[in-house]
Amino acid sequence: LIAVGMPVRADNQLFNCAVIFKEGKILGVIPKTYIPNYSEFYESRWFAPSYHRISETILLCEQEVIFNENLLFRDELSSLCIGVDVCEDLWVSIPPSSYHTRYGANLILNLSASNELVGKDDYRRDVVKIQSSKCFTSYVYSSSSEEESTTDLVFSGHCIIAESGRILEEDNLCNGFIYSDIDLEKINGDRASCNSYMSNIEKRNYKYVNFNLGCNENDELERFVDPRPFVPSAEDKDRRLNDILNIQATGLYQRMRKINSKKAIIGISGGLDSTLALPVTVEAMKKLSLPLKNIIAVTMPGFGTTDRTYNNAQVLMKELGVTIREISIKDACLQHFRDIGHDINNHDLTYENAQARERTQILMDIANQESGIVVGTGDLSELALGWCTYNGDHMSMYGVNAGVPKTLVKYIVRWYAEFNTTGKIQRAFIDITDTPVSPELLPPDKEGNIRQFTESAVGSYDLNDFFLYNMLHNGYGPEKTYYLAKIAFEGEYPDDIIFETLKKFYKRFFTQQFKRSCMPDGVKVGSVGLSPRGDLKMPSDASYELWMKKCENIKL
Repeated sequence: LIAVGMPVRADNQLFNCAVIFKEGKILGVIPKTYIPNYSEFYESRWFAPSYHRISETILLCEQEVIFNENLLFRDELSSLCIGVDVCEDLWVSIPPSSYHTRYGANLILNLSASNELVGKDDYRRDVVKIQSSKCFTSYVYSSSSEEESTTDLVFSGHCIIAESGRILEEDNLCNGFIYSDIDLEKINGDRASCNSYMSNIEKRNYKYVNFNLGCNENDELERFVDPRPFVPSAEDKDRRLNDILNIQATGLYQRMRKINSKKAIIGISGGLDSTLALPVTVEAMKKLSLPLKNIIAVTMPGFGTTDRTYNNAQVLMKELGVTIREISIKDACLQHFRDIGHDINNHDLTYENAQARERTQILMDIANQESGIVVGTGDLSELALGWCTYNGDHMSMYGVNAGVPKTLVKYIVRWYAEFNTTGKIQRAFIDITDTPVSPELLPPDKEGNIRQFTESAVGSYDLNDFFLYNMLHNGYGPEKTYYLAKIAFEGEYPDDIIFETLKKFYKRFFTQQFKRSCMPDGVKVGSVGLSPRGDLKMPSDASYELWMKKCENIKL
């Protein structure tokens, strides 16, 4: 399918047009709507706007073709639907493509002749990016090349391919050729999930031309598949991570201010999640202009606590200047096991969950003593997988990490350490990011090292977060998610591990909804959230069987 710009004479006028054709057949002609006549542009000397058009069809190259500004092209074998802007059409307050997309177009072509001025390439890029974002569409922009006359102006052949606010490919160096894959399923899914997308639509009479694009036998993706989609890209990492921490702290600050709470109680284990929650609480206290001693940090050693995590927790609390309490849960749990008749040597789920619930009870009771608020530390990934004890670490009075996935937690902690700390506390922060993720509910090995590894039970957090993002943010099913995961993690995880982890993810995600149905309030920081009051209104007894059947269709 080819689109070219050309002048077309019709209705005793001359129109600036885009002509769409395939294999020698002209599919349609789209006249330009907005004719610039300012600064260096004097198009109205020659061209009439599309609304001066009279004819519905014209004869062009001995073919009778549709002649209409409201013209879309639909592929018969896919969901592809193409609309066209012509140069200035994009630069106005309401471009024609804003209507094209609401009538079905998910790919906009722009044939342009935009000259270069200082800073204009940045503005042009932003316009394309924003239009693709507002319209949930892919946008392919191509400007005339450097071969144009330089009598008064210079052209660079600026080419851009954008999709839903993301620049996929760009060339402004006169190379003249770029290409990219476009994800129509994601575009259509985004539109379906945004119920305001079709609101207040102006009624227009659109015409459609069907065509057969044909099948591309090459199934290799050209675009980059990000294995860690929750993690900000390098160019804006610092700003994004700072924003996330500030959103978390602001959420806690507002909750404490509105309930007139002066103290925050938080359990510190020396693990990743509580390590992030502690500086978040520190920043909230600063916003409240309260002393950091009003943070009561409680370390609660148990049967699985190792020296490494215990010592790191001590360093964090001491160096940050918070109030420290240490309460061992061993005696209380031993008494509890005797009360319910549980063998201390039976390290089953009861053995593990009793410790988590004892810790939560301690924190809640201290909060009552101090008229404070219990700060929850559980993260988005744990909520998705249900990797928390029901009414144990699952429960708090406000969850500051509820919107932050595990893969992102590590990046925030390391970033915070590098930019806000030095010396002993910085080393502790960094060591925590290098410590294997573990609930430390089972006794250590003979050398005193962690014996219980979370990722051995639920699978890699890299994989689980990738699955979570593509299911909830992009709306992909198992087949596509697995296909993309193979590309994203090539050389990092074998296909069979990806497949087994995917199945485990779906099973856990559905069966653990009952924990999310009664999760505490917590702040959302990104595009994926699991709150039953907001993003995920899902029944607790939903079945995962359909997803398992889809997995059965996957060929390893």
